[in-house]
Amino acid sequence: MNPVTTQMHAHRSIRSYTGEAMPHAELQTAIEAAQCAATSSNIQAYCALRVTNKETLAALVGLTGGQEKVAGCGTFLVVCGDIRRHQLLAKQAGEQCIENLESFLLCAIDTSLFAQNLALAVESMGWGTCFIGGLRNDLAAVGALLSLPQGVYPFFGMCIGRPDEEPWARPRIPAPAVLFDDQYPDDASMMAMMQTYDTQMAAYYEQRGASGRRWCPQMEAFFATPRRTGDRSFYESQGACLD
Repeated sequence: MNPVTTQMHAHRSIRSYTGEAMPHAELQTAIEAAQCAATSSNIQAYCALRVTNKETLAALVGLTGGQEKVAGCGTFLVVCGDIRRHQLLAKQAGEQCIENLESFLLCAIDTSLFAQNLALAVESMGWGTCFIGGLRNDLAAVGALLSLPQGVYPFFGMCIGRPDEEPWARPRIPAPAVLFDDQYPDDASMMAMMQTYDTQMAAYYEQRGASGRRWCPQMEAFFATPRRTGDRSFYESQGACLD
């Protein structure tokens, strides 16, 4: 372990905050550190929109499924894939900005690497974070609320603030079930590893007062039905091509 890996192991999703906002200078420092993430061909296809308007934040609470921490965390960001700047460059040069599934994936990958770097930077500065996937519950409403232009694709929100809780570390899938040599393991081996992890998670839930809860049934239920089926139509309305 070293200071970086120690910090990474200290990650917790914070859902209760004091309400203190992160000073602009600190946030800018964290953003600049996050921008050091790898980016395919240096396209840097991401941006972060800090929402400060109280009415907008209140609306986002509803759009994210009633997550009050969106308005109460202190600093809330909408993290987006961003091809807008590339579209403007193409227009200036009299060229087409041609998008396809690969360009959208590059957006999503670049944005995710940037966001994880940002969370790590922010947490190393003593702040707490929580990613908000609920931002995708109603992307059309989010896009209209924030007046997002073509080429800007909101992927998730990020709460930043001073933690007002000390949550336990949630166990992750053991490394042997993630890192493989040369080839993917056979199904029986993978299922055995998942059952071991399920037992570990059952003990974690038991300690937290959720006796009987398990990870495997959660995952079975999670993937049993399609989720947020309107995402594709919204992203395509923003100019994305998923072919």
